[in-house]
Amino acid sequence: MKIREESSARLFRAIAYPAVIFGSVVCLLPFWLILSGSFTSNEAIIRDGYGLLPSEFSLEGYRLVFRIPMEMLRAYGVTGCTTVVGTALGLFFMTMAGFVLQRKDFKYRNFFSFFIYFTTLFGGGLVPWYILITSYLKFTDTYYALIFPGLMSPFLIILMRSFMKSAIPDEVIESAKIDGANDFTIYSRIVLHLSMPGIATVGLFLALHYWNDWFLSSLFINDPKMYQLQFYLYNIISKTVFVSNFGAASGVVPENPPTETMKMSMAVVVTGPILLLYPFVQRYFVRGLTIGAVKG
Repeated sequence: MKIREESSARLFRAIAYPAVIFGSVVCLLPFWLILSGSFTSNEAIIRDGYGLLPSEFSLEGYRLVFRIPMEMLRAYGVTGCTTVVGTALGLFFMTMAGFVLQRKDFKYRNFFSFFIYFTTLFGGGLVPWYILITSYLKFTDTYYALIFPGLMSPFLIILMRSFMKSAIPDEVIESAKIDGANDFTIYSRIVLHLSMPGIATVGLFLALHYWNDWFLSSLFINDPKMYQLQFYLYNIISKTVFVSNFGAASGVVPENPPTETMKMSMAVVVTGPILLLYPFVQRYFVRGLTIGAVKG
């Protein structure tokens, strides 16, 4: 027998579906404009502005970005290496911290949780942090400077702790102890498997942080061969703007390098790989954000 659908449900779908479609289009529109602008000539962008379709097709922005392909690939390699290593190590340390802080049998869990939370309200400042990295740890011009500062995030530790507290029943831990499992066995064989949504959520945050980072290269890296992708592209933009200004003043070089289309091409080059990663973790990411919100 066919169940009759209530009018309120039909009304809800009639309003919700167009609203979701409209919101999706609004979210996709900026990226589509960036993609279209990357294939548009610089003169057309300056003359006509950005459009949904390239008014004058051109690859000059990509040619300038990949003018020295080996340097671009090297910057990709540095960013990829720091993203993979930093995300893996960060997940290892933060899942262990979250596991310890949610244990009821850990006597000082509230004490350490308070100090972790305290660092989200008050920081030591940029200058002491810089002195610590350069003078005491001596991480200048090393990959440690690009990986070490982002390994432990107070917000992500608290997020992982809250997720484990809501997703892992205490009875599971107690039964594993009765069976003779030690703490590390419980962590590696039980906690990690049950925490995959939370790990995917924290891992995506970590990967985005490392992939988009340029600040650490600007502070601690002097060797151009160790520049991260974002800082490498930032230098290209800075040099192009300098050439444009110098050319406008002296007339020695062309006055209008393809700065606008080059910026759009850089945005596509930078965001492309991380956009390909998101569909693989979306399922866990959404579950990791919502689990524990409603208990019952």
